[in-house]
Amino acid sequence: MKTLFRFKALSEFHNYSNLPKPEHPLISLVDYSKVNYPKDANEIKWIQDFYSIGLKRNVSEKFNYGQQNYDFDEGVLSFVAPQQILNIQINQNIKVNASGWLLLIHPDFLWNTALAASIKKYDFFGYAVNEALFLSEKEEANLVELFKNIQREYQSDIDKFSQNIIISQIELLLNFAERYYERQFITRKITNHQILTRLEERLNHYFDNPAILANGIPTVNQIANDLNLSPNYLSSVLKASSGQSTQQHIHNKLIEKAKEKLSSTELSISEIAYQLGFEYPASFSKLFKNKTNSSPIEFRHSFN
Repeated sequence: MKTLFRFKALSEFHNYSNLPKPEHPLISLVDYSKVNYPKDANEIKWIQDFYSIGLKRNVSEKFNYGQQNYDFDEGVLSFVAPQQILNIQINQNIKVNASGWLLLIHPDFLWNTALAASIKKYDFFGYAVNEALFLSEKEEANLVELFKNIQREYQSDIDKFSQNIIISQIELLLNFAERYYERQFITRKITNHQILTRLEERLNHYFDNPAILANGIPTVNQIANDLNLSPNYLSSVLKASSGQSTQQHIHNKLIEKAKEKLSSTELSISEIAYQLGFEYPASFSKLFKNKTNSSPIEFRHSFN
């Protein structure tokens, strides 16, 4: 069985791919022609804790996203969200001149901005889409220019406007991609990874409804029952497709919602804990610290 890597920081991916250190710890534009995976690797599996948007040409590797093959035969643009498993099969006997760009965005770069919440509305980051987006030459040139605008901004002297300018460029890039995907899939069927898609819907339903969370954090058994699956079967599917258990998915969603509230509201730590279904604020703080290596207060202060 191949080792499942986990890239928590952008610098870890840079190091693994034999790239120079990122110029910014939370956002990086990579020249894909310079990505060099280990020479003895025939298959790589990893989970990354950041978003990636890839525009790639002459790709010889076979990509598997979740439990689906990611089709690069015609398309060039692909999207990967945090906490999702990516499997790459490399044929060392085929040498091609791959080219393109890979934009890496850590979620912490988005916190305290509207994009932190709205990025979830873009379906192409989920398992529901499993083929790369085809681009015309004009469309590709448009997106490459946006990539380079982002790079120029984070390479410049950082000031109080830098983050907002980069965020606006990312939003523009995503909106163009949404337009291009809608055009591409007018006549194509999008393959849904049903269980993962339904799980995401159920977790959003729970964590977006304070009245439901008043009864406590959803349990694995509750989620499995909602999906008409046994807890063991659900966990097996999730482990195979994302490398994480049902409980880990629940905790990931909980931390995601906690960060949104900590960065965008003035609610107290106790109020946030209760809204997220915790009976005791100390339990919330302990879990948050365990998952993020910072306390809720420390995370909130990082934005002041």
